[in-house]
Amino acid sequence: MSQIRMTILIVDDDVELVGLLRYALTTAGYGVVTAFDGEQALLRLREHTPDLVILDVNLPLRDGFEVLAILRRSSQVPVMMLTVRAAEEDEVRGLDLGADDYLRKPFSPRALLARVRSLLRRGNEPGDEPVPVGGPLSLDIERSEAQVNGGAPFRLSPLELRLLRLLLGHGGRPVDADRVIATVWPDRDAADRESLKQVVHRLRRKLAIAGGNAAWIEYVPNAGYAFTVTADG
Repeated sequence: MSQIRMTILIVDDDVELVGLLRYALTTAGYGVVTAFDGEQALLRLREHTPDLVILDVNLPLRDGFEVLAILRRSSQVPVMMLTVRAAEEDEVRGLDLGADDYLRKPFSPRALLARVRSLLRRGNEPGDEPVPVGGPLSLDIERSEAQVNGGAPFRLSPLELRLLRLLLGHGGRPVDADRVIATVWPDRDAADRESLKQVVHRLRRKLAIAGGNAAWIEYVPNAGYAFTVTADG
């Protein structure tokens, strides 16, 4: 039985790099669409419905941050940002705008493909109904969304969804940070604890904005991370 071919939009002004990425992705069985500046990226997004966007930060006409902000007004397609910048605030800005992951240049095709597979794996348990997890929080695995006290749903990135599902599945018991990293980034050769802290920070903030409590995700020294809801919220 033939499988549906997933399409990836590559946005980068480095023509040579785009060619290398196209080769790696098409060899792996993906369809590829390309754009070389921010305006062209928005045009391609209107013309196609990609399953994933690989988006460079430094682009002519409109930079990657602006493209991402416009994209997130109408689409929740997974986005991986490419950056040569070492400043952590740039990576945090992209994640805050709705990027699902980032990859620093230079990188290997193997690292890229691992990230692509990870982002395209949104969840392994399909279902149309929200999944109750006890207390005030519920998950909708199929839509990659969560709700607090039945309020407005908010989007979870693939990384946030995997983190939340892991912690909720342990019923308030701490999960060792190394195990969390291995679950949140299953196809990555390595992921550091700073990356984990950024995902935890974003998820805490989303919970607080939705009417929950950032303290529900607790770091327990020498034990790991836990999801706990106290009687007073």
